[in-house]
Amino acid sequence: MTLRWVSAGLGLLVLGLLILGAVTTSAQQTPPQPHQAAPSPQQVAAKPANIDRNGVLMLIRSTLLALDHANKTGNYTVLRDLGAPGFQVNTAAKLAEIFATQRGDKLDISGVAVIDPQLSLLPQIEPNGLLHMAGFFPSVPSQVNFELLFAPVEGQWRVIGVSLSVGQSSPVAPPAPEVPPGKAVVSQKQAAPPKPPLPSK
Repeated sequence: MTLRWVSAGLGLLVLGLLILGAVTTSAQQTPPQPHQAAPSPQQVAAKPANIDRNGVLMLIRSTLLALDHANKTGNYTVLRDLGAPGFQVNTAAKLAEIFATQRGDKLDISGVAVIDPQLSLLPQIEPNGLLHMAGFFPSVPSQVNFELLFAPVEGQWRVIGVSLSVGQSSPVAPPAPEVPPGKAVVSQKQAAPPKPPLPSK
């Protein structure tokens, strides 16, 4: 009985070698074709948007002014209604909650109506079809930074994403270094102011 298992094992071994030889021969006769995988969404790059400067300004200003009005009035219905369907999943109450900090800070961004934005990300169409742009409005004492996403809806770009923050518009110097204790601070002595002349008698 042991011999049968061994012979059966040898038969399987020979059969395995024959199959391996056939596969090797087949592989030698036909070179393998390179596998071409479909490009993943990360590999597809964004492309520049075909939109002129005036169109960009209208999209940026109308969106940010709608947000400014909503923050000032506490009514986010119009902002919500101007958005794409993906933006409208947020209720007006949810938008009020999202922008509560800006509303509480009484942030006034009405200056975007007259100041030209500086774009840090030129308008581009993302692989998912959304129009994406970012930049800032330089102003004093702070600048308004924004990032916007728009979705195509019935031939129009409608907002689907808004990010807004306020930052410094000019470089800020670091705090002055502290003087270690025990070291004298050298300073120039200011001259005493001149004494007024005495009145003549």
